[in-house]
Amino acid sequence: MSYRAYDRGVLEAGAGGAYDAWRDWDKGKGSLALVSAAVLAANPHNSQAWVFRTTPTRIDLFADRTRMTGALDPFDREMYVGLGCALENLLQAAPANGYRAQVTLLPTPGQPVHAARIDLAPGPRRRAALYRAIPDRHTDRTAYRQRAVPAVVLAQMTALAAGLPGTRLYWYTDDADRGRIGTLMVDAARAITSDEQQSRDGFRLFRSSWDDIQKFKDGLTLDTQGLSELTTALAKMLPASDRRSGDRFWVDATRRTHTKAAAAYGIVAVPDVSDNRQRLLGGRLLERVHLWTARNGLSLHHMNQMTERADRERQLGLSPRFGPAVQALVPDRGWQPLVAFRIGYPTGDNGRRRSPRRPAKDVVA
Repeated sequence: MSYRAYDRGVLEAGAGGAYDAWRDWDKGKGSLALVSAAVLAANPHNSQAWVFRTTPTRIDLFADRTRMTGALDPFDREMYVGLGCALENLLQAAPANGYRAQVTLLPTPGQPVHAARIDLAPGPRRRAALYRAIPDRHTDRTAYRQRAVPAVVLAQMTALAAGLPGTRLYWYTDDADRGRIGTLMVDAARAITSDEQQSRDGFRLFRSSWDDIQKFKDGLTLDTQGLSELTTALAKMLPASDRRSGDRFWVDATRRTHTKAAAAYGIVAVPDVSDNRQRLLGGRLLERVHLWTARNGLSLHHMNQMTERADRERQLGLSPRFGPAVQALVPDRGWQPLVAFRIGYPTGDNGRRRSPRRPAKDVVA
């Protein structure tokens, strides 16, 4: 029993080299300091599908296709959203480290893996509120308080789209909308777990042992599943969960906790979700919202199952169910839903547990 406690890191949540990136995020120098902020960004299933190339005056951001999430993201939608999130953190860190940053998206024609080029020049040192929120940003999978988010707060987040052309935020707050989206979320989770390949690709990124967390420094862990301290400790002491048990837990948590405790749902929309440039810009907006909520006492939880299932249906040529249903959520013609999430007021700090991250030195080519 004592060995299992050691092997599963029962008493070591958030400790070890897999979490150094959170502690050292603002200790770097030069362009590497900007990468240290970027690696803490939101990204799909904590796959961290990014590689950086740095010089004193330039940073290049590349997609790491070896870290794709397979059938969960068959058309790279989520991967580019995650790259946009990393780019936003990097740009927040630039003035904090005395740089002016000029961004060029998809700078190499015919090479979409080259997501962005960031040219750096000396500039005034300024630490914005969103920059200071970087180490506090976490996905919170716990139940949220039964408390509405005021319209003025939603409006402040909507305004974060400024300077990101072709992006919009839509909010869903009334009972009917939240009920409709919640039902779609649960049904999509069931469909994903019933799809053998999507189920396998999701489970592949779950790290159950302390050794694997420290080795890979990525993926999802028990510490970030929104469980209480006691339940998390007990779960770590039990034999590692198999894939089917993990699927049942996720569907049940989606039905009983996530969708029942959403004060509001948000959708980031762009004109064309298949356009990588728009995905990057939408990811930047998503990260801004993430940082803003962390700074202002709110919690956020990405819930991508609707769009994951819509893309999978299209990949397999199945009769579309989720694609039209998700599109119907966006009221304006000419706009498509890129990514969805829930927000609310947290009930405790167990939703703020950190995820493992590869440090800047490990993601610089």
